[in-house]
Amino acid sequence: MEKIDRRAILAALAAAPSIGMTRPARAQAANTLKIGVLTDMSGPFRDISGPTSGAATRTAVQDFGVAARGWNVEVIIADHQNRPDVGVTLARQWIDRDGVDVIVDVPNSGVALAVNTVVRERNKVYLNSTAATADLTGAQCSPNTVHWTYDTWMLARSTGAALVRAGGDTWFFITADYAFGHSLETQTSNFVRGAGGRVLGAVRHPFPGTTDFSSFLLQAQSSRAKVVGLANAGVDTINSVKQAGEFGLMRRGVKVAGLLLFANDVNGLGLATAQGAVCSETFYWDLNERTRAVTRRIVANGAQNNWPSMGHAGCYGAVTHYLKVAADMGLAAAKANGVEVVNRMKAMPTDDDAFGAGTIREDGRKLHPCYLFEVKTPAESRGPWDFYKQIGVTPGAEAFRPLADGGCTLVRA
Repeated sequence: MEKIDRRAILAALAAAPSIGMTRPARAQAANTLKIGVLTDMSGPFRDISGPTSGAATRTAVQDFGVAARGWNVEVIIADHQNRPDVGVTLARQWIDRDGVDVIVDVPNSGVALAVNTVVRERNKVYLNSTAATADLTGAQCSPNTVHWTYDTWMLARSTGAALVRAGGDTWFFITADYAFGHSLETQTSNFVRGAGGRVLGAVRHPFPGTTDFSSFLLQAQSSRAKVVGLANAGVDTINSVKQAGEFGLMRRGVKVAGLLLFANDVNGLGLATAQGAVCSETFYWDLNERTRAVTRRIVANGAQNNWPSMGHAGCYGAVTHYLKVAADMGLAAAKANGVEVVNRMKAMPTDDDAFGAGTIREDGRKLHPCYLFEVKTPAESRGPWDFYKQIGVTPGAEAFRPLADGGCTLVRA
C-alpha cells in the first residue's frame, strides 16, 4: 500500500460537507444517525457514483420521513480519490472521530475491500452499491456488509453468455489492471468458454490515468476476435468505446461489449456512438412507474444533469432498507451493533421504489432481477435519457452466483 499523502487526505476531507464533521463522536445525540457516502467525486467513476449517489441517499432519507420520527439524520460525502489508503483513512476518521454509523456507495473494488475490513473492525454497517467485486460476498464476506446492486459474476453471466449465444464466440479483453477488472475478465471468460466460445487474448491497462487506448485496441483488432470485451468502467469505458469507433472496429462487424456499461456512460458517449451496445443493469429509470417516480425525486434532489443508474439506485434502496431496520430495532440499538443491524436486514424482506421486492442472502448478497439491454439508435430514442430497450431478464434467484459457490464463511454448510 502506498504511503498516505497528507495533502490528498485533506483534499478528500475538504470535499465533504462540514456539517457534523468536527463534533466528537461522544457528544453525538442519541437520536442522530450519520450516513457517510464514500464515493468518487473527481475521478473516472464520478458519473456512475459521485454527486448523484449523494442525491439518491438524501432522497432515501427524505422519503423515509425521519423528521417525523424525531430523528436527526446527517448525510456526509467525501471523495476517496480511488485510493485504498485514502478510503481507509476517511472510513476510520468518520467512525472513530465523527460518529458515522453506516458507510454507503464506495465505487472501486480495491477501495471497497479495504473499507470492508475497517467497518468490520469497528462493528458498523457497510452498504456497498457501486463496487463490482464478487469477493465482498465470497472470500472477503463480512457480517457487517451488504452488497446491494451488482457484481462481476452477475455481469459476466448476463452479458458474456448472451453475446456468445448471439454468435460472438471469439473474445479479446481490454482490462483495467486492478481487482475489479481482473475479476470481471476471469468470470466473463469462464462464461464465454462455458457457452462454447473461445478467448483469443487479453491486455491490461493501467488504472487510473489511462486515456489513450489505441495500442490496446490495435492488439484486439489483430486478434480478429468477434467481440472486444471491455473489463473496465466509467471514463475508461467511454474512452475505449469512442476510440474503438475511431478505429472502425464496429464498422468491421466487431461487437464492442462494455461489460460494465451504465446509462451515464451512454449519455457521455451519445447514441450515435453507443447504439447497438449490449449491457446489463439491475435498474433503469423507465422500467415501471415506481422507477420513474423515484428517478423524478432523485433528479429534483440534485441530479438534474446526471440521472440515476443502478449504482445510484443501489444507494437509495440500501439506505431505505437500513432505515426500515433501524426503525424496527430502535435507533439506539441500531447504532450500537452493526452485525445485528445487518442480520435484521437479511431477515426482513426488502421493498423499495428502485428495485421492488427482494431479499438479502446470508452472505450479504442482495437479490433482484438483472435486465439485459440494448442501446437504442438515435431514431428510436424518444427524449432525454431514453437509451435502452430491454431484450432479456434474469430472475434474482438466478442472476447472482450460487450461495454455495462463493466460499463465504458466513454460509452454513
